[in-house]
Amino acid sequence: MESVSHEHRKFPPASAFVKRAHISGEDAYKALYSKSIQDPETFWAEAAEDLHWFNKWDSVLDTSDAPFFKWFDGSRTNLSYNCLDRHIEAGKGDKIAIHWEGEPGDTRDISYAQLHLEVCRFANAMKARGVKKGERVAIYLPMVPELAISVLACARIGAVHTVIFAGFSADSIRDRVLDSETRMVITGDGGYRRGKMLELKKIVDEGVADCACVKDVIVVKRGDDHPVDCPMQAGRDAWYHDLVADVSDVCPAEEMEAEDLLFLLYTSGTTGKPKGIMHTTAGYQVYSYLTSKYIFDLKNDDVYWCTADVGWITGHTYIVYGIMQNGVSQVIYEGAPNHPDEGRFWEIIEKYKVSIFYTAPTAIRAFMKWGDNWVTNKDLSSLRLLGTVGEPINPEAWIWYHKMIGSERCPIVDTWWQTETGGHMLTPMPGATATKPGCATVPFFGVEPVILTDEGEEVEAGILAIKKPWPGMLRGIYGDPQRYQDTYWCKWDGKYYFPGDGARRDEDGYIWILGRVDDVVNVSGHRIGTAELESVFVEHQDVAESAVVGIPHEIKGQGLIAFVTVIDGRAHDEPLRQELISMIDKGIGKFARPERILFSSDLPKTRSGKIMRRLLRDIAEGKELGNTTTLADPSVVEELQKQYLKA
Repeated sequence: MESVSHEHRKFPPASAFVKRAHISGEDAYKALYSKSIQDPETFWAEAAEDLHWFNKWDSVLDTSDAPFFKWFDGSRTNLSYNCLDRHIEAGKGDKIAIHWEGEPGDTRDISYAQLHLEVCRFANAMKARGVKKGERVAIYLPMVPELAISVLACARIGAVHTVIFAGFSADSIRDRVLDSETRMVITGDGGYRRGKMLELKKIVDEGVADCACVKDVIVVKRGDDHPVDCPMQAGRDAWYHDLVADVSDVCPAEEMEAEDLLFLLYTSGTTGKPKGIMHTTAGYQVYSYLTSKYIFDLKNDDVYWCTADVGWITGHTYIVYGIMQNGVSQVIYEGAPNHPDEGRFWEIIEKYKVSIFYTAPTAIRAFMKWGDNWVTNKDLSSLRLLGTVGEPINPEAWIWYHKMIGSERCPIVDTWWQTETGGHMLTPMPGATATKPGCATVPFFGVEPVILTDEGEEVEAGILAIKKPWPGMLRGIYGDPQRYQDTYWCKWDGKYYFPGDGARRDEDGYIWILGRVDDVVNVSGHRIGTAELESVFVEHQDVAESAVVGIPHEIKGQGLIAFVTVIDGRAHDEPLRQELISMIDKGIGKFARPERILFSSDLPKTRSGKIMRRLLRDIAEGKELGNTTTLADPSVVEELQKQYLKA
């Protein structure tokens, strides 16, 4: 694979930040990293000592049945206990755990003691309905406190939660419920999104209509101000508030074995059947705790805000488990970033004095598109650290984030990881790493990356692989151990974990993610990651976002089609098209000129903000579009298809 990136700007952390950081300076990082690679069992055992264990482990890592690794085998612990009870026992029960803000403006401040009480009550309510350890519970809720409460209540009694993003279709719910043999579904009558109340219970009813495994549907009432029709099925359905009204608020945490299943989280598979990614208890507990502590440099007085949804792995690890194990205060917001206007996020930061802000590159590019005026009149001086998650961030969006949101003083942790990895894998250490715009930089402790060819030879640009197991790693695909091996251990004789991404290592040893291996194009013999091509377009001051896909070409092998979103107010005209072609000529070479450039007001994205390049390829190749119900706005892809056919 070739790399066309020419980014060399470098930003060392400010000395004031370095002085207070958990990992203070590059030498401190290198010493700890060396220990984590040379003596991983001692390193992870020492990290685990910060947490509560009912029973310590017999071994830190068991590799006897690779790739089905075991971490902290023989131990007994509980994630809910480590997120709640441990802090109360330390005298921090009055500390705010969640500053919650609903989209309409309603708010709740919940302390760790209050959260513990509500978790215990709902855990007892679930047990009263017959939920037992090991049974699966699906959660389909908006970003309300009861979502975190439900997750922690499941962990407390040993039920396996599978959170389904509250925006997925009834078909998506049905697929996940049937695959996991879900016993109970927790949902809401509705949830707010851009001023409208989405009727969630109706979607659940349709999704579980033919699912005999579902015995209970528990409904959280959200629609007080905007009541929604919410039919309740006798014998199966119950209101959440009724169930928790008459139960004890004492619920001892179940002692979970190290490899007891904690949660399933479904991710799309290439076959069309969602993969139930399995994460177990002890290893994930330690990894989520330590990555949160070090990468966000969490301090007792921080107010943290991750804008993801708990329906995604980011919300599992970096809203619930990792953050709450560290006992900090955080903001949880229910709604859209542009309701009632495009300044909502900055108002929330100002209101709660957020110090750590973690969001997605797609959101950052949307902020750029909306214009700087939404930011400049807000007080963001409380911020001390920024982060990005979800996909590689293009350098110009990184620079905008650095200047406009971080005022050129906040380190940016550009985190690369996956649902499958459980936590961060490649990321700057905020008090130690000099960052480069768009670069994932260095590995987290215990993570040993290597870049290989298909044949297993080490190269500067190629396929990313991970040499060693790490505690947060997935333990399999639910009900399909062979698919787990075929998907993640299918290359290089099963010696390395295969994440499916291309990468390159630069002159400083930093690692750059080049995008999915599936998104590599071969233009006139040049194998290039589409992420780097897209970055060239976004360097233009009037371009907010771009996506490039390859199509068959009889001379070049593959030709390029570029879909480009411009900032509000710029014309979609031929002069702009020529300016972009000139940038490609200069930045990469004429061989990479796109066959066509299509301008649009938006790109097709999932509700988590990821661009659906598969649909763009279908448009460019004239194929029939598949299911688009999981898109944030299905009309976007329909409009692009019409435009493509007209051009």
